[in-house]
Amino acid sequence: MRKWPIACLLAGLMATTTAWAADVAADQWTVPVAVRTLDNGLTVVVSEDHSSPTVGVSVVYHVGMRLEPRNRTGFAHLFEHLMFEGTPNAPEGAFDRVITGGGGRNNGSTRPDFTNYIEVAPVSAIEPILWLEADRMKTLDFNPVTLKNQQDVVKEEIRVNVKNQPYGGFMWIDIGQQAFSRWENNHDGYGSFQDLENASLEDVAAFHRDYYGPNNAVLGLAGDITPEQGFALAEKYFGTIPSRATPAAPDYAEGLNTREKRIVQGDALAQVPAIAAAWKMPDRGSRDQAAMAVLGDVLAGGDASRFYQGLVKGRELALNVDSLYGLTSPWEYDGPTLFTVFALYKPDTTADALLAAMDEEIARIASEGVGDAELARVKTRMLADWYNGLEFFMSRADRLAKLQTLWGDANVVNAIPGWIGAVTSADVQRAARTYLTRDNRTVIDRVPDAMLAARKQQEPAR
Repeated sequence: MRKWPIACLLAGLMATTTAWAADVAADQWTVPVAVRTLDNGLTVVVSEDHSSPTVGVSVVYHVGMRLEPRNRTGFAHLFEHLMFEGTPNAPEGAFDRVITGGGGRNNGSTRPDFTNYIEVAPVSAIEPILWLEADRMKTLDFNPVTLKNQQDVVKEEIRVNVKNQPYGGFMWIDIGQQAFSRWENNHDGYGSFQDLENASLEDVAAFHRDYYGPNNAVLGLAGDITPEQGFALAEKYFGTIPSRATPAAPDYAEGLNTREKRIVQGDALAQVPAIAAAWKMPDRGSRDQAAMAVLGDVLAGGDASRFYQGLVKGRELALNVDSLYGLTSPWEYDGPTLFTVFALYKPDTTADALLAAMDEEIARIASEGVGDAELARVKTRMLADWYNGLEFFMSRADRLAKLQTLWGDANVVNAIPGWIGAVTSADVQRAARTYLTRDNRTVIDRVPDAMLAARKQQEPAR
């Protein structure tokens, strides 16, 4: 993927925000951000905020589904589970007991470009949390019992969330398999049972060695802690962990698609049909990234959006409209990703009718742009969502760590509101014309099995 130097990108985008920022500067919240890199390569981001005697912690590793080994689909997700299964110093269960016993919470997740581990707790618990995070960065308890246990846990998660659910995640698993051409982007990051079962202890140890070193990680801290305290604690607990060589990433760049792809799938559990329509997004750092984020909200951002008002309320073709940006957000990706619209539609209509209605709404924006009042409403909603997501210390620590990982600069957190505010109607028009084209679109029509069988019976004989 083409990379834009962060200094040039920030200069170019911020130059376009000057007039807008002058009008709303009084309403903006500048998030405190302090960054330091330790000698071993660990980057530490601290956001000081004494409004609550708590602290959020995030450790983000720059590896996810996109970089997992071939023939090991689902491995990055499996590894995330294994990170909670203990080390030689902190046996299985110790991590959860220490954090929850001190009044805290913890979690983790795997995405295409990163894996994150997050905690929030009273500030008095910060040192035990950092000790635990540093301990599992050093090594894990690699043993066949925990590996087999977590292989079974992940398989059960797939059964519950995919195989035994109507629609089975087709709007975020299957759609990527159809829209992308490179293996890094189009394989099932949840994993096949066979690939999960074939994962070995050697695979686990190699993955930890290659991708879980301090030089491939960012530590985010937000809350009742000063930058000086945060940097000192990071040095105390992580500073002696040696850096480790990280494999070079393969070339997983893809251009926009040049021909529409349509797929029909049956669904044994669904009661009504659904579609997922996905378009490839601009590269991270593109001048169109903010415009595409605003366009996505204009079209599918809640009940006031064009798609909801036009397809659900107006034409009464769809039962709902939702949207997603890959598995993350319009700001947190580092390779090819999708803007996907998912809708259940009425059995007495068709996917073609629904897509035609979407195309009408997109064409109207491409031709006429977006009015000042609608653009202001959408921007206000987006900014409110952005700032709300930074209030909770665990979320703030996590967002800052992700932005530092993906953009190389956590201060992007304070630039994004300006980028949103600077988007013009002409920018939205350009994004609609460039990205939301039929040729760049991939569609899956997910149909209940009984309806699909009836459709086939009605097809004329060839």
